[in-house]
Amino acid sequence: MLVLCACVLVAQAMVAAVNLLIPQLAASTLHPTAGQLVWAVDAYVIVFAALLIPAGALGDRYGRKGALLAGLGLFAAGATVSALATAPAVLIAGRGLCGAGAALIMPATMSVLIHLTPPERRGQALATWTLSAGLGGLAGNVGGGLAGEFLTWRALFWAVVPLGALLALAVARTVPRTAARSDASVDPLGALLLAGALLAVVYGIIEGPSYGWTSAAVLTAFAAGAALLAAFTGHALRAARPLLDPRIFASRRLRAGSLGIGAAFFGLFSLFFVNAQYLQYAKGFSPALTGLAIVPLTVGMALVPKLGARLADRTGPRLPVGVGLGLIGAGLLLVSTVDAGTPYALYACHLLVLSVGTGLCAPSLTLTVVAELPAHQAGLGSGLNTAAREIGAALGVAVVGTVLASRFHGDPRDAAQIGAFTEAMGVALRTVASVLLLGALAVVTGYRKGAGARDAASGVGSAC
Repeated sequence: MLVLCACVLVAQAMVAAVNLLIPQLAASTLHPTAGQLVWAVDAYVIVFAALLIPAGALGDRYGRKGALLAGLGLFAAGATVSALATAPAVLIAGRGLCGAGAALIMPATMSVLIHLTPPERRGQALATWTLSAGLGGLAGNVGGGLAGEFLTWRALFWAVVPLGALLALAVARTVPRTAARSDASVDPLGALLLAGALLAVVYGIIEGPSYGWTSAAVLTAFAAGAALLAAFTGHALRAARPLLDPRIFASRRLRAGSLGIGAAFFGLFSLFFVNAQYLQYAKGFSPALTGLAIVPLTVGMALVPKLGARLADRTGPRLPVGVGLGLIGAGLLLVSTVDAGTPYALYACHLLVLSVGTGLCAPSLTLTVVAELPAHQAGLGSGLNTAAREIGAALGVAVVGTVLASRFHGDPRDAAQIGAFTEAMGVALRTVASVLLLGALAVVTGYRKGAGARDAASGVGSAC
């Protein structure tokens, strides 16, 4: 389990690490625009999210250990491309390649973990997996901060190459092989349609401030996203062996769990995106101190997941999910009130609220998605679970970055403009919190008593 959790931690860490290097990248010889900075963060997450479900299916079909090893290889290759980048487009491409590797890593680790764990211990095992993913985001912040302080942004990517090799060696020696399933569907057309839909929507959100929300480019992107999603749904309903059968979402709990996971990480990664800029620009923290300053988030993520799992065993998932998502929204609203004069101790307390919420709801949400699918679709379940996380993270970064860019057009390195920057950051975080809390209401409704029985009666399992 230790090796699997280490792979999860590293893959998730690279989602967040670049956030700490945004000021350094902005001032680098790459000369990226504000939109390119968002893409440097989101390219990893978008590819990660878009390929997770087909990557889970590949693991089911050809073997999860092999998928994990292939993912580690792609991860290291993408880091190499990023480290050698001489233009923003190359950096973005390298980040995307890393995301493809992470897409193979994450569902494979969860699937192997489920395979190795007895049913009565899966709740606690998934809580540990969730903790590793959460701590990965924090490790990325700390590692990115240390690299920005004492090394360069290129050094961060170079460090990933030997790390990926060491993890691959550990996986090869310690992780057992699981049985492959020749009937598992990979569905290349479905994977292409789903990836295209996600890319089009996120492109429209990120480029909205640059081109204008009513511009032909942005409206075309949103229309293309909707059309591709409709095409994917139609294809999946007709195909004999689709990548993802939309009828599995007849399960109210599966819908609620997927939406809840996405909402939680929508909030968490919107915070990660603005945290580094606020602490460095407004508070004057060094990159290393900025990375360490987010450590209060580890408290709830380290201590609360097992409590959340035990609470769900006693009361059902609705209570920890509802309270947890509510605390995430409350934490974002609290952070939205800070400015340059806010004491760090108060800021840390705001982070703690968000941290407790994440730790409380994450195990129940993860277990819901996995439990609603049959055991032979463990790869699909883990891919769907992680896809929801990364889609939420990608949209969180896109939305908070877009609102920030639309309301602040100056240079945050200019002390005279810090007030305008923190005001725009507050508006961006309140926007994210409002969306998250609306989503939380829908999630809690999906967990209402009796949903499982009605889903069972409707024959959801047969659609799987």
